[in-house]
Amino acid sequence: MPDSFARLHPIVTMYFFAAVILFGMFFMHPVFQGIALLSAFAYSTMIKGKRGFKFNVFYLLPLLLFMAVLNPAFNHQGVTILFYLQSGNPVTLESILYGAAAAVMFVTVILWFSCYNAVMTSDKFIYLFGRAMPALSLILSMVLRFVPRYIEQIKAIANVQKSIGRDASQGHIARRARNGLKILSIMTTWALENAVETADSMKSRGYGLPGRTSYSLYRFDKRDKAVLTVLIAMSLVVMVGAVRGENTIRFFPSIKHAEVTVVSVVVYAAYLTLCMTPVLLNIREAMKWKRIESRM
Repeated sequence: MPDSFARLHPIVTMYFFAAVILFGMFFMHPVFQGIALLSAFAYSTMIKGKRGFKFNVFYLLPLLLFMAVLNPAFNHQGVTILFYLQSGNPVTLESILYGAAAAVMFVTVILWFSCYNAVMTSDKFIYLFGRAMPALSLILSMVLRFVPRYIEQIKAIANVQKSIGRDASQGHIARRARNGLKILSIMTTWALENAVETADSMKSRGYGLPGRTSYSLYRFDKRDKAVLTVLIAMSLVVMVGAVRGENTIRFFPSIKHAEVTVVSVVVYAAYLTLCMTPVLLNIREAMKWKRIESRM
């Protein structure tokens, strides 16, 4: 389905991703982590479809479980001892819960960044930071799209080589090595040629010259203003809750967290609204189109 959130002004989408990624990196409270993980999973699946759902379930979920199980094997802090390993080291409840929290945080940030790469295209990034820091914005834009673009290109090269029997998975070991080096050589040549073409294209367009103007289709309308106001308001509520300690939790030596109060529920609701904003906008847009179709 079309992503209604991605059509918002780049300032709105950049603010959203900056907020949820920073909050996701620092909030270890299970309620906040659960909200962030479910929201990121839902939005990633919504914009990437079945492919995104399969990647989240078959790659990120096993990664989450692996990281959660790995931590207690090396971290033996905590007062609640569950059992002992053959080496004599204890496995504690606190280390298990901390490992699970760290794993959820890691996977959640990966999900948010995958959504960021799908929404914040290079032209949006350059639109936001091109005037303030043109060189740095260009470098960051190229770096952020470096990995997905080069992965797609090397897959295309590998498929072509496979069609003529020169894939890295065909033949004996020495032949596979030669085929792999051949693919790497083609990829390197393509990367160098692409860099030269990009430099020539930018030079011909006058990039870096004084007084150069740029064209943009982005307009900050009433909908953008309303969504940004909601995002800022929800962020302020969450930050006030952080100052009050509503989102803090201690894992070692024993688990301790703030009691759930009315203020806590308000902060939880604000964080849920913040993280689910893209999903809610897409659902609202889908319902709107269904009503229009039903009237036709």
